[in-house]
Amino acid sequence: MKTLLQTLRRTVFPPVPEAIVGDFKLLRAARLQSQIPLLYLTLLLTIPTTIYGSSQGAPAWVRLGIPVVMGTACFARFIAWMRKRKTQLDVVSAGRMITAATWVSGTLGVICSTWCVASWLTAPPALRIYYPMIMAMGSLATAYCLSTIRWATIINLLIGLLPISLLLLFSGNRMDLAAGTSLVVASAFLLRMIFQQHEQLVDLLLLQRQMGELANTDPLTGLPNRRALAERLEQEIERAGPAASFALALLDLDGFKPVNDQYGHACGDLLLCEVADRLRKACGAHALPARLGGDEFAILVPAGSAISLAAIADHMLAALVPPYQIERHVIRVGASIGVATWPGDGATARALFETADTALYAVKAQRNDGSAEPRRKPRTGQARAA
Repeated sequence: MKTLLQTLRRTVFPPVPEAIVGDFKLLRAARLQSQIPLLYLTLLLTIPTTIYGSSQGAPAWVRLGIPVVMGTACFARFIAWMRKRKTQLDVVSAGRMITAATWVSGTLGVICSTWCVASWLTAPPALRIYYPMIMAMGSLATAYCLSTIRWATIINLLIGLLPISLLLLFSGNRMDLAAGTSLVVASAFLLRMIFQQHEQLVDLLLLQRQMGELANTDPLTGLPNRRALAERLEQEIERAGPAASFALALLDLDGFKPVNDQYGHACGDLLLCEVADRLRKACGAHALPARLGGDEFAILVPAGSAISLAAIADHMLAALVPPYQIERHVIRVGASIGVATWPGDGATARALFETADTALYAVKAQRNDGSAEPRRKPRTGQARAA
């Protein structure tokens, strides 16, 4: 039975893909921030006419008590939402906001539905039809404002419109029957539109995420590209404490052009993919490898990484030493690497890139000359070749 209910729930309420759960919460909370204050203000403005139009045959707690409680609650919630309208949300606070909006709207829905049913039962037959109309306007407006929260929408429509719709459908009056049927049909139509909107929002967020990944991913190797590396480097600089240290390594293959000339560019592309895989495995969860373009790669080793900053070059080069088996060809390529450490080798992203680049080309110059010592040593940074 439990499995059946879970299957039914997943069919009616398909889960949001894990990759966009956080983004979806933030989107729903942002919608609430912009729409809910206006909803409370609108409901607040209808309170005086609600009191004026209340059935004279109803008890005082129905004619005055419920509207006053409702008006007070709407005013308090309006002030509360206006104060947090510009609040920057994170995923946790967005989830709390969504949960609170669901419970508060449901509670206010019970209060309003109680007023509507009590007023309808005590009103003269000729005036009864006005109360369902008032309730329908409030419930449909609330459902629209909560449309990004499916459970909240369903709860509010059931609480707000189901009791009065049942009274209309079974009152024995033909006009009441017509009005009750209209409420049920309108609610069903609105629910359908809300479910479609939910699916469209999920598709939109998935598309945005895919586009973002494409914009930040190297299409050949699947590694982050230069743009993604630059963003991550800026983030690392922003959150690095005074005692923290992290490193940026630039890596360039030696002898890659002859591979393209001898075996063709397709083979060269496969070689680059294999290099990317080795760097990815060497970094694991402790560093971020990226492809800058051509045969140039970079590795960002964040603060607190398990990879020693002093051994980055040796660690990465060791992964690239074994020969590559590409299309039945055994290919060997070397690599040069330059490392810059924050903050000693540069306090900005640009300075770190320049220092690492200087160290990289110093060691490449040494390899090209075949001398024991490089002609020009970098003033800072580390340099290795393999």
